[in-house]
Amino acid sequence: MERLQETGAMMERLMEDMPKQLQSFGAFVKGAEANGALDEKTKHLMLLSLGVAFQCSWCIAVHVKGCVDSGSTKEEILEAAMMAVVMGGGPKLMYIEVVYEELDKHFS
Repeated sequence: MERLQETGAMMERLMEDMPKQLQSFGAFVKGAEANGALDEKTKHLMLLSLGVAFQCSWCIAVHVKGCVDSGSTKEEILEAAMMAVVMGGGPKLMYIEVVYEELDKHFS
């Protein structure tokens, strides 16, 4: 199963088991990701970098899609991901492979 499908399936289960908590979390995320001093594209690039920094394959998948949907280029996405490598070194560099796997779904 693809990472985005896995994430979606898990969220569906949580919505059944813990709807109030998930709805509250979702509202918080929606508010935090909305345009403000930083635009949506910038926020998704930051979230992608954090996904790499925390070595979360599912987060990387979600936020590569968010970056693409908000108009980021492949180059912008890779540069944002590399910022995690700057701070985290080799272990974070290995997660660039996950970024490439997800990018290949959106860019030829």
